Amino acid sequence: MASTKTPKQQRHVVATADEIGPGQRKIVTIGRREIGIFNIDGAYFALRNVCPHKGAPLCKGLQRPLITSSGVSQVAYQRENEIIKCPWHLWEFDIKTGRALHDAAVGVSSYMVQVEGSDVILYT
Repeated sequence: MASTKTPKQQRHVVATADEIGPGQRKIVTIGRREIGIFNIDGAYFALRNVCPHKGAPLCKGLQRPLITSSGVSQVAYQRENEIIKCPWHLWEFDIKTGRALHDAAVGVSSYMVQVEGSDVILYT
């Protein structure tokens, strides 16, 4: 779900860069939509704050690394803070793409975010 700016998108100043440090998030309301803005190693990503499963506030869930395994009792952690876990039923989503980890056909809306000077800009 890579996002690119289109002429019809609206520009919203949602924070200053120092308000959302690496590994942190901020939830903003734009119209009737809540959107979570995430800072992953200095890059910003945005997801709709609604889990597609049962409507939970997805962006309030646990942010964690991707956990992988190459065999029994072998666990590795990758992509620190790039996964969000739904607080209600534990569905997991890639913050950078909005795609569910259990099924690439399932996802949550993602939005483009840019930093202009010290402002964090969300495009909807």
